[in-house]
Amino acid sequence: MRGKLKVAAVGTGYFSKFHYDAWSRCGDVELVGIADLNLDSAKNVAVDYGGAVFTDVAEMLDVVKPDLLDIITPPPTHLQMIQLAVDRGINVICQKPFCGGLEDAGTAVDMAETARINVTVHENFRFQPWYAAIKLQLQENRLGRLYRATFRLRPGDGQGADAYMERQPYFKQMEQFLIHETAIHYVDVFRFLFGEVNALWANLAKLNPAISGEDSCLVIMDFENGLRGVLDGNRLSDHVAENRRRTMGEMSIEGEKGELTLSGDGVVGFRAHGANEIETVQFDWDDIGFGGDCVYRFTRHVVDHYQTGSLLQNSGREYLANLRIEQAIYQSANDGAGRFL
Repeated sequence: MRGKLKVAAVGTGYFSKFHYDAWSRCGDVELVGIADLNLDSAKNVAVDYGGAVFTDVAEMLDVVKPDLLDIITPPPTHLQMIQLAVDRGINVICQKPFCGGLEDAGTAVDMAETARINVTVHENFRFQPWYAAIKLQLQENRLGRLYRATFRLRPGDGQGADAYMERQPYFKQMEQFLIHETAIHYVDVFRFLFGEVNALWANLAKLNPAISGEDSCLVIMDFENGLRGVLDGNRLSDHVAENRRRTMGEMSIEGEKGELTLSGDGVVGFRAHGANEIETVQFDWDDIGFGGDCVYRFTRHVVDHYQTGSLLQNSGREYLANLRIEQAIYQSANDGAGRFL
């Protein structure tokens, strides 16, 4: 592509600030439009980042004619927004939870492929720099044969009647919460690091009676490479970290040659089998924005694809695997039986 990538965005809620900041830092991008039902909110964003403002998404797409639409709105709106883009041949980035469920997500992907446009899911956790560092260690066979990977999800923000009200109050009304909204990130991270899931078993619970959905989980996943993955999560307990939203928990990966660990501060450590000393794995990262600047890292990845033709991760079609796992987790928790995928 020659010249700047023209981007339009819809949505100005809490997390959108990280999107707009990331677009503004990509020198080969022009933010040409911002849409939101609240015109004043859109105008406030435009003051900082530019772009024409609209309350109607279709009108915005017809007027500014972007190369790419960034959908930063709640899941029930996604399919409609993607349809508007598909009708105009405009590529899409869509925030997760992607379309709110597997059926609508599959419809969105089919529509996009028929129209020969890209739908990319804004799944940014795999772009957190510590996971890139861990991926490199695994590719270098640092652990040898893998045995078990455990992630302890412990953000500590889910206690009491006022849980989630400060940042994302709609969390409290979600009938499916911890898996659908939060743990799906770690399903994707596990697939990014370890490959595909063969089977799983899950148990879910609600610890805070002030919310509608589950906020605690134990999910055991068997991977094609023989690894067993354990996702042990709740949003009420916390963990040791300067910023508990940085990693939202702690990870351990065990193998024949030793163990890799991830701390709540984003430190990756390696302990060789039989040793007591822990080596700190060195890698570069910026403590900016959310999760080690992962929103910018994801955004830059997408822009590079459109500007240079580099391989694009997180396609809608690929992301359906995460949603099939999510669906299987809820089914397993409902009837107590394991699921093969």
